[in-house]
Amino acid sequence: MIVYAEVEFIIQTAHSLKEKRAVLQRMITRTKQKFNISIAEIDHQNVWQRTKLALVAVSSSKEAAEREINHALHYLESNPSWEQLNVWRDYL
Repeated sequence: MIVYAEVEFIIQTAHSLKEKRAVLQRMITRTKQKFNISIAEIDHQNVWQRTKLALVAVSSSKEAAEREINHALHYLESNPSWEQLNVWRDYL
């Protein structure tokens, strides 16, 4: 089972692309280390206060893949540097 999620964040504290990328790269790296998922920025690469991330988990069961995505999304949402705007999921 494959679970795919897109999540959009606004980074109020970023005042340049450099500040945005510092927050973004730190969270992407930590999320990859903590959870068994793939994650990448898929939109708003040149906008300094917004980002859209894609997360993918692959597992033999829907529940296990969904649990991994949920834990990763909760971890990302807990970062005080940004605010979550939208989450979209799909099951393949």
